[in-house]
Amino acid sequence: MKLTSSSFAEGQRLPGELAFCIPDPAHHVCLGKNLNPQLAWSEAPEGTQSFAIICHDQDAPSQGDDVNREGRTVPAALPRVDFFHWVLVDLPAGLREIEAGEFSSEVAPRGKPGSQAAHGARQGINSYTEWFAGDNDMRGDYYGYDGPCPPWNDEIAHHYVFTLYALDIASVSVNGKLTGPLVRDAIRGHVLAEAKITGIYSLNPDVAP
Repeated sequence: MKLTSSSFAEGQRLPGELAFCIPDPAHHVCLGKNLNPQLAWSEAPEGTQSFAIICHDQDAPSQGDDVNREGRTVPAALPRVDFFHWVLVDLPAGLREIEAGEFSSEVAPRGKPGSQAAHGARQGINSYTEWFAGDNDMRGDYYGYDGPCPPWNDEIAHHYVFTLYALDIASVSVNGKLTGPLVRDAIRGHVLAEAKITGIYSLNPDVAP
């Protein structure tokens, strides 16, 4: 199975239009367009009953003490954890493409509502739900796609992995909310094939890309 995107190339920088935040010289960052990328796939295996997509940042800091703090940096040596940006399940077996901006076209403070999405699919909640839990202006359940906003003082660029799963089940069932870890657990044993494409992003002007 092959996964491609016209929005970005494998291993290259994600464009700012896909990001939750973009660089701003006066305030470090400002809100981006937050468009989901275009994705297309081919060579799905026989027996596929649905597709799922998970996007995660594999370089999220494991501790937030230094995140976005003036005069400090998030050290490259800090252990990293997964931060989920998109959990999308129950895409129909006949689908082969998602258009740019089809599932997200702006930043929605307190999160986009509900799980129902285009093509009869369902969207889970992403990790911004936890990140903004203590922010009175932003807290809420963040359903669907919300793009990159890595710490502007991180010493490393972040890698955003979009993974497409071909499943032998028509619908993914979890006990509780549709989160990245729970969906990963639920589809274990049901994955016929998977394909990935990775983009890179940083808000630190001293870090490539």
